Amino acid sequence: MASSWSVDWRLGCQKVRTIRILIVDDSEAWRSVVTAILRYSDYYEIVGEASDALEAVEKTRELKPEIILLSLALPQIHGFEAARQIRKLSPQTKIVFLAEFASPAALAIALMIGAYCYVLKTDAAIELVPAVEAASQGKKFQSRAMS
Repeated sequence: MASSWSVDWRLGCQKVRTIRILIVDDSEAWRSVVTAILRYSDYYEIVGEASDALEAVEKTRELKPEIILLSLALPQIHGFEAARQIRKLSPQTKIVFLAEFASPAALAIALMIGAYCYVLKTDAAIELVPAVEAASQGKKFQSRAMS
């Protein structure tokens, strides 16, 4: 999988790996919020956005993101089905679900599909960055409200 590298001058001449992220949500405003949260770090590269599941699958094929921030509520095809298709196409891509509601059943399905993280949209301002970090390290993460 292609990765980007950049130099972080705070760390001298060490190269710092950037994490390639695709944001998938049918709300352009929400995608902008997520982008704004992640832009505070030099370690994330937003490689693209998609507004539905079919576009997400195509952009995964084209852009080869390392992490996909995937809404559960998508038009046409539900986020779970999108995740299944993405996992078949790109098993190494890590999926972070962004959900509107705390649902233990949805969390169980997300983990069964192979998602790394489940973040409530209401908690994204605080929990999105730790979730992306966890996923990038191959660790699981869920919103505290789900505990």
